[in-house]
Amino acid sequence: MTPAEYYQRDRRIHPPALTPDYKTSVARSPRFSLISLQGSMSEITGPTFGHGDISPIDNDLIKNYAKDGDPIGERIIVHGRVLDENARPVPNTLVEVWQANAGGRYRHKKDSYLAPIDPNFGGCGRTITDADGYYFFRTVKPGAYPWRNWVNNWRPAHIHVSVFGHAFCQRLITQLYFEGDPLIPLCPIVQTVPDAQAIDRLTAKLDMNAGVPLDSIAYRFDIVLRGRRSTMFENRLEGN
Repeated sequence: MTPAEYYQRDRRIHPPALTPDYKTSVARSPRFSLISLQGSMSEITGPTFGHGDISPIDNDLIKNYAKDGDPIGERIIVHGRVLDENARPVPNTLVEVWQANAGGRYRHKKDSYLAPIDPNFGGCGRTITDADGYYFFRTVKPGAYPWRNWVNNWRPAHIHVSVFGHAFCQRLITQLYFEGDPLIPLCPIVQTVPDAQAIDRLTAKLDMNAGVPLDSIAYRFDIVLRGRRSTMFENRLEGN
């Protein structure tokens, strides 16, 4: 059975490569127009992962790096479903996250922000979606941090997310923000997204029903990957 092709990306809601207010995009953006290529097997297929590839606490950032206690910060749960554009769940796919600690500092040798390193927080985790496309992480809410884009720019609290999907053309690397953060509309990176609804889809929503009383606040963040054009059945296209 040959896999069906995937929908093309809607470039109208993706940020353009060149956005001068986000200064580093000037040096990194292509100088020529992109070339459109027909999807081949190398794009419409992808790697597979199983629970043997991860440990039981890889999705618990409070515990997976702890040395002699829990990390400092507001304890949160981030959860949701990975779906495609046809609202179908994407099961058994690898979801990875990485983030700054509660003070806004990454565990990285090039991060020179004055906030201290938390010895009990590594800042990264991974999990595999279940049969319904569901995932969850437990972590601490990351802090905002300054960056020298303009004189006084601050990144909103955010978590980086990588999803492999079932094909290389579904691969998504993005960031999630938190509902109500006043820094979101001030961030030059966020503002490269031309569609307000798309920015809203990058914002995790408070979900009090999923929180743990006296322990953790929860946020829901559903992730939508590219969907297939058609469902293949034996040797013919269904639904065309």
